[in-house]
Amino acid sequence: MWPFIVGGAAVAVAIAKSVVDRWKEEEKEEKKKEEEEKKRLLDSGILEVDEMTGKEFERFLDVHFRNFGYGVTLTQDSQDYGADLILYKDGSTTVVQAKRSKNPVGIKAVQEVAGAVRHYQGNKGRVITNNRFTENAYNLAESNDIELWDRKRLIEFILTAKKCK
Repeated sequence: MWPFIVGGAAVAVAIAKSVVDRWKEEEKEEKKKEEEEKKRLLDSGILEVDEMTGKEFERFLDVHFRNFGYGVTLTQDSQDYGADLILYKDGSTTVVQAKRSKNPVGIKAVQEVAGAVRHYQGNKGRVITNNRFTENAYNLAESNDIELWDRKRLIEFILTAKKCK
């Protein structure tokens, strides 16, 4: 009976080792995929941004701001109170609405981030787009102290990030 128990224990140990080894391998693969995705996003230019989904654009901004030394929190996909990213640096909190868009961005994005600044107890708000803003968006942003980063400012940000690599 003892050989059977010992043999069974050896099989159980071998199976457990196999499961742990597979888990470690999957973890390595996942980490490698994450690093490849981060590199892809860091290497992206404005033309790649134009083809991204909204979520990809948020991740693009996330990795770039982290590269600049910001702490970053991505908000949940829904019920985010008008914010996509929360940036932390030098004791300041910036609430960001990311708008990857084929059309000019209007007042809705400014309204959303203005409300989100209060909700997330931010110091300032910012809307970032790969496009341009409407005149009404600029007017509302000015009266609510919201920073607007249009396509030109985003390109400057990307170019500065590439120099910092």
